[in-house]
Amino acid sequence: MSTTAAPSPDAGNKENKRNSLAQEILVPVLAVITGLIVGALVIFASGENPLVAYGALFAGSFGTPAAYIEGFKVLFATGDNAALIKAIYPFTESLVTATPYIFAGLSVALGFRCGLFNIGAEGQFFIGALCSAFVGYSLKGLPMIVHLPLALMGGALGGAVWGMIPGYLKARFGAHEVVNTIMMNWIAFRLSDWLLNGPMKAPGFRPITPTVEASAELPRFFPDPLRFNLGFFIALVVAYLVYWFLFKTTMGFEIRSVGANPDAAKYAGMNIVRNFVLVMFLAGGLAGLAGASQVLGVDHWVGQGFSAGYGFDAIALALLGKSHPAGVVLAALLFGFLRSGATDMMSIARIPIDIISIIQGMVIVFIAAPDIIRWLYRIRTIKKEETVLTRGWGS
Repeated sequence: MSTTAAPSPDAGNKENKRNSLAQEILVPVLAVITGLIVGALVIFASGENPLVAYGALFAGSFGTPAAYIEGFKVLFATGDNAALIKAIYPFTESLVTATPYIFAGLSVALGFRCGLFNIGAEGQFFIGALCSAFVGYSLKGLPMIVHLPLALMGGALGGAVWGMIPGYLKARFGAHEVVNTIMMNWIAFRLSDWLLNGPMKAPGFRPITPTVEASAELPRFFPDPLRFNLGFFIALVVAYLVYWFLFKTTMGFEIRSVGANPDAAKYAGMNIVRNFVLVMFLAGGLAGLAGASQVLGVDHWVGQGFSAGYGFDAIALALLGKSHPAGVVLAALLFGFLRSGATDMMSIARIPIDIISIIQGMVIVFIAAPDIIRWLYRIRTIKKEETVLTRGWGS
């Protein structure tokens, strides 16, 4: 008489974990696709052709196959790389745009992991940019191997201190980090206006800082007009370090535990105050690096309106990336490609650049309400214990 062994509970748990992981990946992907579909409907409703618009968007983000082929043909035939440089320009610009997004997205995601809503990444971005610019133009005669790290550390430290202030207020006095970081944003904006029109103003009429020294610039890999630089690879390394810190260290485990349930973490002997301050310090440093990478790698000076909203977009990136460093990198690349290609979509297909904001907004709506995606695509919900990412909101 044969008997069939019952499936073990461990096997069922592993299957649920695999299905849950698949959904964690599938839902954001479907959210992006659905956002693009909604954008196409808006474009069609405005009387334009969505295929032409998205073709221009793709060409502005990646370039065209014909341009790549022609560029390589000319390079192999004559040795002239001008056509190839022109062909790869859109793709490299997308990576340049994505670089500060990676840093800023990691900043917000790190706060989420500890249950903190770091809405102050924009202000930390500004302070980091100003600090790195100051180190970049004020120190002269230093070799690059010394000057460049100092400028990067200056930006990181400036953003870290700016982020630590609301972290300390939250930990010591219970002040809500959302209110504090919003106020710190406004202080940073007004402080930067004063500095750019006063102590840090370069000679001339424009409210900008002096240009940083060449020894403080992030090296570029191609001749002008390509601006692709070392900052992109530094961002990838930092993303891996954040992953290692969060998921491979005791301190990272504490941070995630505090974010999941601070009361239980406190009962287990974890220092809540230290974790709040540390996370906001590190989050501010990451946002400061975003500003530093833009100054040292792209613009080489800071002016009024310097940021293109990187700090605020970072909130969307952290949500889209599920507060995981790998997800944040992919979301940053998506936003970089969308923003880079939007210019061509506007100039070639005559589509307002605001369509990109609509697409980004719809993606975030679908991410914030994943049940909509599950309902639209008939995805079975897998019950699991949810982690609270921001206890300050409704908890």
